[in-house]
Amino acid sequence: MSEPVYRPWGTVTPEFWAAPAPGTTPADRGLPPETLRARLVRVAEVAQDGRPQDAVALAAQLDQDVTAEYGELHLHTVQVREVRGYLAALMADHATGLAWYLHAVQLRVTIQGPGHPDVEEATRRAYSLWRAMPPEADRQRLGAELLTIATDIHGADSLVVRRTREHLYSLGLPAAPTPAQLNSA
Repeated sequence: MSEPVYRPWGTVTPEFWAAPAPGTTPADRGLPPETLRARLVRVAEVAQDGRPQDAVALAAQLDQDVTAEYGELHLHTVQVREVRGYLAALMADHATGLAWYLHAVQLRVTIQGPGHPDVEEATRRAYSLWRAMPPEADRQRLGAELLTIATDIHGADSLVVRRTREHLYSLGLPAAPTPAQLNSA
């Protein structure tokens, strides 16, 4: 695989030509970061008020608006998708929550690169959610998916990959008998 060539002058895109002239103010975006923050705070307030379904609906609408404004490959979009994963986990839909977290990790890798600290933190959040999942049939399948994605991003010897692999292995083994069970046998 060849390395990309970065020219000192960069790549001129249509956005470059649409940029405001130096010394002028840029045109307002339809969804400025302050509005995004305020809407995320509103999602959190609604969830804390015990109305998680309403919070999920607000987050879904916010996701549509942010994606339309900034596109799929933008950190604002990633942040909203992580909130959607968190809300799903709060509602005990761990599979959906983990799917959102893994999706956000993959977007972060594309935007920020695999070595970025935010990517590592996002992977840890996905791992923590998976670890907190109650035992169910999908847990091993979702763990395998997490392991595959984490290995692709961080490498087979990274800490999060080793921990995921060890925990997956322990799920496949029968529970060790307690000392009391051994003494009664």
